[in-house]
Amino acid sequence: ELMPVGAAHGSSYQHHGTDKEATLRQGILSPVPEKKLKLVMADKDLYKACAVEVKRQIWQDNQALFGDEVSPLLKQYILEKENILFSNDISVLHNFFSPSPKARRQGEVVQKLTQMIGKNVKLYDMVLQFLRTLFLRTRNVHYCTLRAELLMSLHDLEISEICTVDPCHKFTWCLDACIREKFVDNKRARELQGFLDGVKKGQEQVLGDLSMILCDPFAINTLALSTIRHLQDLVGQDTLPRESPDLLLLLRMLSLGQGAWDMIDSQVFKEPKMEAELITKFLPMLMSFVVDDHTFNVDQKLPSEEKGLIPYPSTIPEPFTKFLQENRIACEIGLYYILHITKQRNKNAFLRLLPALVETFSDLAFSDIFLHLLTGNLTLLGDEFAVEEFCTGLFDGFFLTACSRKENVHRHVLRLLLHLHHKVAPAKLESLQKALEPTKQSGEAVKELHNQLTEKLELRKPSPAEVTEAPSMELPLPAVPTPASR
Repeated sequence: ELMPVGAAHGSSYQHHGTDKEATLRQGILSPVPEKKLKLVMADKDLYKACAVEVKRQIWQDNQALFGDEVSPLLKQYILEKENILFSNDISVLHNFFSPSPKARRQGEVVQKLTQMIGKNVKLYDMVLQFLRTLFLRTRNVHYCTLRAELLMSLHDLEISEICTVDPCHKFTWCLDACIREKFVDNKRARELQGFLDGVKKGQEQVLGDLSMILCDPFAINTLALSTIRHLQDLVGQDTLPRESPDLLLLLRMLSLGQGAWDMIDSQVFKEPKMEAELITKFLPMLMSFVVDDHTFNVDQKLPSEEKGLIPYPSTIPEPFTKFLQENRIACEIGLYYILHITKQRNKNAFLRLLPALVETFSDLAFSDIFLHLLTGNLTLLGDEFAVEEFCTGLFDGFFLTACSRKENVHRHVLRLLLHLHHKVAPAKLESLQKALEPTKQSGEAVKELHNQLTEKLELRKPSPAEVTEAPSMELPLPAVPTPASR
């Protein structure tokens, strides 16, 4: 049974007083008399057959019943998100973040919740309380996505009764446009900053809801991608991170989003303090990596007589590893930088920075969203999987360090191998198959993936007919069909 955290955990939107008749009018124009509502509630079949307008009147005064109706939908929503992250279709073009915000809002759960709420502010407020409660209880960031999708679904239907009283509406609408473009441009950055700066004294609780909107993985993805793009631009402009107001705003929003759980849990509605070293040391270090790559690439293109003997840097500056371990925002940006270089097929940079991922803040490098994106981007480096050094660095040096303690990592490695097994050298593939064997504690998903991999590898083995001795040349040669390449 879902119970709210209470009005303290985020702003409450019932700004129309507590008069029952007024509240009922938010549901439908002609309220059903209370006696009839009691009769309906007493008869389960009658309740089921009721129009949603009547159910809204029942739900708004019966939170437990409404919680029972909403709970399966929320479970379904989380399951759908996880299924996408663990999908066997690995692609750099179609990943978790590919669907547009508008397409996502057409999903069954969002549509059903939107219909259940209608124009009823009280029901909307209850759903938000459920989402805050569950986010606090589970730390599952998909509840933050649903918080934003639900508001924007009501926005699409022009339900002003709710949109005008949700203080996050305009901020979410602006951020939604950025998510659609996968970039925060200067104009929208200023708008978003205006909303953040406009939180008035005495209304700081709104920050709790804004932080939840910014904790949505789709928002984090947009902010992080924009940060990487800004850093590259700054390299070209010879400008330091601290001199870029737009970059500082992106960091401010990332920080607010990443601190959502702590803020709602502690009930201290203040923006997290930005560590100066993030801006003065970590980001310039990332920019120096961009310069390293550029220098190396230019050197490689020079005629051989002009080439310098510049080997690609193989060591990581110690502070980089430390930042990834101790600073949540640095870790998030660092991981997105690694996704960026993988997408660019930059094998040297990838192998150089990979060891820093073994130990990161809250094990973020082993989170499902990062591994989902990484496995997709690694398909672009498919040919490297034939190289021993690359496979050892990736599997032995990274994935296998966590497989035994984190089932989700085990699943992601098996997903990757199912997709790229034909690229891996046979000896390496055999040792990986053994290393990835499920244990007694392994869940069904891991066992099923390992079985699929074993079947694929069995199919790759030459059949006994192909292995037998070549027939005597005196006899006519039988026509052997060429085995289909798998």
